[in-house]
Amino acid sequence: MWYVIYFAITIGILVFVHEFGHFAAAKLCGMRADIFAIGFGKRLFGWNKLTGFTFGELPKDFDGQGNTDYRLSLLPLGGYVKIAGMVDESFDTKFANEIPQPYEFRARPVWQKVIVICAGVAMNLLLAWAIFWGANFFQGKQITKTTSIAYVEPHSAADSSGFKSSDRIISINNKKVEDWDEVRAQIFIHTLGENLDLKIKRNNDIVDLKIPRKKIPDTETAQMLYLIPEGLRPAVGEVMPHTPAEQSKLKAGDIFLELKNKPVYTRAQAVEIFSSNKGIELPLKVLRGKDTVNLSVSPGNDGKIGAMIGDIFTGPSEFKTYGFFTSIYMGYTDIVKMTDLTFNMIGKVFKGEIAFGKAFGGPIKIAQVATSSADRGIGSFLYFLALLSLSLAIINIMPFPVLDGGHLIIIFIEGIIKKEIPIKVKVGIQNAGFVILLLLMAFIIYNDILSL
Repeated sequence: MWYVIYFAITIGILVFVHEFGHFAAAKLCGMRADIFAIGFGKRLFGWNKLTGFTFGELPKDFDGQGNTDYRLSLLPLGGYVKIAGMVDESFDTKFANEIPQPYEFRARPVWQKVIVICAGVAMNLLLAWAIFWGANFFQGKQITKTTSIAYVEPHSAADSSGFKSSDRIISINNKKVEDWDEVRAQIFIHTLGENLDLKIKRNNDIVDLKIPRKKIPDTETAQMLYLIPEGLRPAVGEVMPHTPAEQSKLKAGDIFLELKNKPVYTRAQAVEIFSSNKGIELPLKVLRGKDTVNLSVSPGNDGKIGAMIGDIFTGPSEFKTYGFFTSIYMGYTDIVKMTDLTFNMIGKVFKGEIAFGKAFGGPIKIAQVATSSADRGIGSFLYFLALLSLSLAIINIMPFPVLDGGHLIIIFIEGIIKKEIPIKVKVGIQNAGFVILLLLMAFIIYNDILSL
């Protein structure tokens, strides 16, 4: 149910922001916006100045007289603004045999049409920029100043890749790395589809480590456990009353050192041990202040101990804060980096270096990531929202029928030939694009289901 809720929230925000851009630009340019819809298909309910709030479809001969009908429609996979005199997702062509009116899209100059079409993409970019700015200004960035691996568990994915405990990573595919964020970005993001060639400092020797891409995990949970930075530990944030954690004398601020006589380095490791040892008393060693304390705890029948546990970094780190205007620039650089990464990934898909299903996600994947990011806090959820908004902007501006980029190409062609392309041709282009888009969406959803 949470998947459904967070998917609805995420898509609702992105679609509203995008369509509001089209709507506001159309209004500012003197065009009529007959419908502002979240979702496609059958009208569930909506409001306009003439009929007020109503359920179901409006009469087929309904004339809004320039008033917008704000509605929620059946299929929550997007939305649209129906601008008078424009062939769009509504496929309404009743205006085709009528004289163009001054308030219609088709009667406006090219520059206004371009503004209206590009406004949705611009709003998605602004949303991403605003969130990136806020993250830099209000939160800053904590830089984990290590590239050393704390521990490699025998028979783990990292062990099979050739890593050893205490390895210090110097470079990845000839890119020098100086902190753990750079290590993760290079391994899991920037080198997608590529084999890895690492330089490792092991004891006093420099070792070349070559890892085939198939050995690199591609799920978020597996990536978190793949390599553990030196200094990472699970720590207790809060202990609930009348729980196994309280009975074991565990306290807020305790840092896990060993659990079940094994070193633990991440929250995920601790949770896995608790959930697989229900009702079993487990020895636990924690760091409390400067003292090492030995405890024991018995997870309940649900595999939980009743304590909030999170990962903290106890090694060297640097926290960077940014001023108001610097944060604006940092937000811009974040957009540039993520845009470059997106096009790089798309290029690798076309080259066959990355499977389509791993590069693109549909509703199920969005719901999963939205929920997991929300579980980590509002900051994490907003950051995911910014990435998705940026992706939506990039995809929408591509020159494909139905998308904003497709509309833009038609506008430019009409501007060059100095006349409107026949309505039937536009409808045909829209229909073809819509069918291809539906088939692509079905394929993406199919891949989402396979990955469950």
